[in-house]
Amino acid sequence: MERRESAQERVAELTERVSAVQAKSDDAAARRDAALQEFDGQVAAVTKEREVIAASVPADLLKLYEKLRVQQGGVGAARLYQRRCEGCRLELNITEVNEVRAAAPDTVLRCENCRRILVRTAESGL
Repeated sequence: MERRESAQERVAELTERVSAVQAKSDDAAARRDAALQEFDGQVAAVTKEREVIAASVPADLLKLYEKLRVQQGGVGAARLYQRRCEGCRLELNITEVNEVRAAAPDTVLRCENCRRILVRTAESGL
């Protein structure tokens, strides 16, 4: 009789623990699902924004960018910042810097090392 009561107490304890773990698991799954839904919304917004921007880019430049993006692991263009390509993190030599300075604003420039398209900004300092 005593063993039976002890076993029933143990079953009740374990059942309670299982319920607690299941509740935690359900909560984690709900948080995961909410996060995935939020990510899906962000992906949809960024995809739509990208489509709008891509429509304004000349077809040959977009084709080059897509080709480089595939070759370079997802990044086809990189910012030029203070003589450094932020794609490969290497500094341009003085000849390359002079070419960048002399180039027209609409000229497509590429990094000599990684071949990505260099994006010049006001902060580029060039």
